[in-house]
Amino acid sequence: AVHVEIEDSVQIVTIDRPERRNAVDQTTATELLEAFEAFEADDDLRVAILTGANGTFCAGADLKAISEGGGNRVELDGPGPMGPTRLDLAKPVIAAIEGFAVAGGIELAVWCDLRVAATDATLGVYWRRWGVPLVDGGTIRLPRLFGASHANDLILTGRGVGGDEALRMGLVNRLSNPGEALADANVLARELADLPPICMRNDLRSS
Repeated sequence: AVHVEIEDSVQIVTIDRPERRNAVDQTTATELLEAFEAFEADDDLRVAILTGANGTFCAGADLKAISEGGGNRVELDGPGPMGPTRLDLAKPVIAAIEGFAVAGGIELAVWCDLRVAATDATLGVYWRRWGVPLVDGGTIRLPRLFGASHANDLILTGRGVGGDEALRMGLVNRLSNPGEALADANVLARELADLPPICMRNDLRSS
């Protein structure tokens, strides 16, 4: 369900559950957590990319898995429901977003330090429609990214925003042509990987 590739000093983590539009169940959450714990522990790795296969970033938590007994872990301590969302990494992570990054998917995206999104991507707090709360840090990270006004617009309405609006809001940092988000994120990752790492990591942790 989760694939990990290493290219020089960049680790690419890919959610690959096409039958669930890359929605995350308990097993996938654990695999994501383990992938980023391994990234943090490996001194040879400098930057990570989180993406989704088959043109979708992540459709959130797997609601069907919840009904089948494989739902996400929801506890006050330990890992977050989507896996790595309670980790405080010292090294940067970039989200490469194609298609939908909604519900828990947007919480994974805003856990990342930078976001590269395709122009036709859609980001939103979709589970507002089903009365499900944000439980992976979204209510803290969204206002920190672009202010309470924009954050409340997304959190209260549950509407989706496209790439252009997400860029104007400050929700994403870079826009890509459709199908090119991962390639552009890789270029950005290599630019970061070439910079002196110690001050970068300290500044990242203090931000």
